[in-house]
Amino acid sequence: MSTDTTPWSSKTQSPVSKLIDKSKESPFVPIGMTGFAAIVGLGLYKLRTRGNTKMSVHLIHTRVAAQACVVGAVTFGVLYSMYKEYVVKPREANLSK
Repeated sequence: MSTDTTPWSSKTQSPVSKLIDKSKESPFVPIGMTGFAAIVGLGLYKLRTRGNTKMSVHLIHTRVAAQACVVGAVTFGVLYSMYKEYVVKPREANLSK
């Protein structure tokens, strides 16, 4: 039975340091999370001044905007990773030959 005593094991890593490591690997994850939080915060702020708009319509619009932000960030993240994988790596391989 082996014990993992490295300081970077997942058991000793805090959630904040895990988020920082993940954001270095894929920078669009925190962008999507921040956009989601900002849109939800804006929706809650506008909840007071929604006028005569029904609550359900307001909530649906807020949900759609938050989902669009997250889906957009995921899409750009996938495109960015595909660019790194299929454009940058082959160029580096060709230059090293």
